[in-house]
Amino acid sequence: MARFSTKTNPKYFHRSQLKFYFILIPISAFMILPILFIFSQAFKPLDELFLYPPRFFVKRPTLFNFFQLFNAARGSNIPISRYFMNSILTAFFSVILTILISVFAGYVLSKKKFKSKNLLFTVNNLALMFVPIAVIIPRYIIVQSLGLIDTFIINILSLLVMPVGVFLVKQFIDQIPDSLLEAAFVDGANDLQIIFKILVPLLKPAISTVGILAFQIAWNSSEASVYYINNENLRTFAFYASNLTQVAGNTIAGQGIAAAAGLIMFIPNLVLFIIMQSRVMNTMANSGLK
Repeated sequence: MARFSTKTNPKYFHRSQLKFYFILIPISAFMILPILFIFSQAFKPLDELFLYPPRFFVKRPTLFNFFQLFNAARGSNIPISRYFMNSILTAFFSVILTILISVFAGYVLSKKKFKSKNLLFTVNNLALMFVPIAVIIPRYIIVQSLGLIDTFIINILSLLVMPVGVFLVKQFIDQIPDSLLEAAFVDGANDLQIIFKILVPLLKPAISTVGILAFQIAWNSSEASVYYINNENLRTFAFYASNLTQVAGNTIAGQGIAAAAGLIMFIPNLVLFIIMQSRVMNTMANSGLK
């Protein structure tokens, strides 16, 4: 049995792995092409951006698009650092609060017994089916009635509802034995102590996944800046990047600036996922198990 296990799952390279490499390497090469294209586009001069037929890889890389990006910001009344800071603060608080909400809600839905618990979880799962644009009108009415139009906090509040986070954490908590929590209750622990001292250390993979998803949504979202905010000082870099052709005042030149901004928007997501990928895979593998 030990010999069989060594050959099928060797600790170091073994010739039996070659068949997997023959399959996985071409698939990996194909899947990395969009990432290479994003980097290539950001460094293309304008003549290569509009070349026909289009060229996949840049032939004469240049930093001109990045210089144009920062020059366009200097020409406006709002510095680009303001958009960056708004995005950073929005992403930071959105991640922290989304994780807290997901952990608290997941704990209650998983381990507490109360009427309509299954109904609430079903409603949470149904919410996964709705795209944001489908509920934009009722959301705007709620935001307006609360007096949150043109406030910075709406950047954060509009991103806190993440049903997939509650689902992943709840499914992960389901796998934790009830006896472990009951023993903590017997020892005098309350719900907050159980959550922060017992569950959080066990939920690191799920929390990492929720954090990544929350960061990606917050970092790339321009919804609040478009629908709820009129003050340019409160808008995020995602909104600025999506309107660069208008900011540049030239549709052709704006394409190069937009490519540079797209790379800047993409890099934090890529780095964060690379760092946390093992925990993400662990969460996805276990989220459907009991």
